[in-house]
Amino acid sequence: MSVTTTSATDPVKQFSVFAENRVGRLHDLTALLRGNNVHVIALTVLDTTDSAIVRLIVDDPDRARELMINNDFPFGESDVLAVEISDESDLKPVLASLLEAEINIHYVYSFMKRPGDRTALALNVEDTDVATQALGKRGFKVLTQRDISR
Repeated sequence: MSVTTTSATDPVKQFSVFAENRVGRLHDLTALLRGNNVHVIALTVLDTTDSAIVRLIVDDPDRARELMINNDFPFGESDVLAVEISDESDLKPVLASLLEAEINIHYVYSFMKRPGDRTALALNVEDTDVATQALGKRGFKVLTQRDISR
């Protein structure tokens, strides 16, 4: 664990892309991003009968936004809390921090890789400010978009 440094002015951006549930749509999205030097660093997919919601975090949200608009990928954008962890052993103290602060977690997913071979969790929580403080008290680093961008 490392010392917490946060900046509310530079939160981690998450895109929720609404994709029709058909073969190759996820491939099309990731190929578009990769082909334009935008790297997906966290990803989760929620599947429904007719469509899927692809939640992703990228290293260049401005470019990703432009690409999705210009290529007919409907999306929403939100801020998420990203907390750096060493490995899976940090999961319990992260969750304990949020439990003690009585913070409800709506969903969580993990980063695939970050610079320096560290990883992180993306969390959608009911109160980001209180969650950030609770994690900081335990010595966890809450990441900014600048921390994950190239």
